[in-house]
Amino acid sequence: MNTPSDFDKAIKDPTLVYHAPGEVLADPGLSDEQRLQILKRWEQDQRELQVAQEEGMSGGEENILKEILDAIETLDVHPDTREAPTKQGGPID
Repeated sequence: MNTPSDFDKAIKDPTLVYHAPGEVLADPGLSDEQRLQILKRWEQDQRELQVAQEEGMSGGEENILKEILDAIETLDVHPDTREAPTKQGGPID
């Protein structure tokens, strides 16, 4: 089971604590809101990686964006805040 400091590490860089988005969903030490925060951070990181790859700055990292988005959808938690559309994130519906 993860400790609160693990959550703090995961919110900064999810790959320091988890190897796959499914591990975030399966972590019994997290609330759904914490899971969402970690997955959204991971999504942002993956979108930035995608942009870097489009600009020819590939470091060979695996892009797991679809897996992250599927995990977020599985979680079925919808925060009240809406984010502005950016190149890293799609338009708001």
